Amino acid sequence: MKTLSRVSFYLISVLLVIACTTSRDWRTASRDSANIAPDPLKYQKAVVQVYGADAWGWRGWFAIHTWIAVKKSGKQQYTVHDVVGWRGYRGSPVLSSSPDIPDRHWFGAKPQLLVEHRGEGVDSLINDIENAVASYPWKNEYTAFPGPNSNTFVAWVGKQVPELNLKLPFSAIGSGYINQIGDNL
Repeated sequence: MKTLSRVSFYLISVLLVIACTTSRDWRTASRDSANIAPDPLKYQKAVVQVYGADAWGWRGWFAIHTWIAVKKSGKQQYTVHDVVGWRGYRGSPVLSSSPDIPDRHWFGAKPQLLVEHRGEGVDSLINDIENAVASYPWKNEYTAFPGPNSNTFVAWVGKQVPELNLKLPFSAIGSGYINQIGDNL
């Protein structure tokens, strides 16, 4: 009977792994705009947006990836600030700040707008965000769990810039990392 139970356990485990595996290929998954952000060529005022989208593959069943997009007044493109672990595998910093599509699908997953600020006073908020990005202590470190990861980064910025009014969802795994290490920074 123990052998049958063991076989059943392994069979169920294999079936769960197969069920949790995505058939999508990250190389061909959509990275198009979700058409959430205002067109920077038409909207001349400052914009701050924080996005979250389901993590890639089976992780997306319970976790999201987050990032921050900013556009200063009069600028014709957004700057996206994010942390991605695979950059570290190439020997690059995991933190990137570069011109990009702000509301890009996260490898097939449509982003959700978590926070948005537009118009008057937002240029000052962007300066504060950029200072927080520059002071992020884990620019070259990435650990999916417990962190530091993409959600740790966004939570860090939110803690440094309380005017952002950022409240990350429970599925932002790693956002509590900064609370775990406390005053050890």
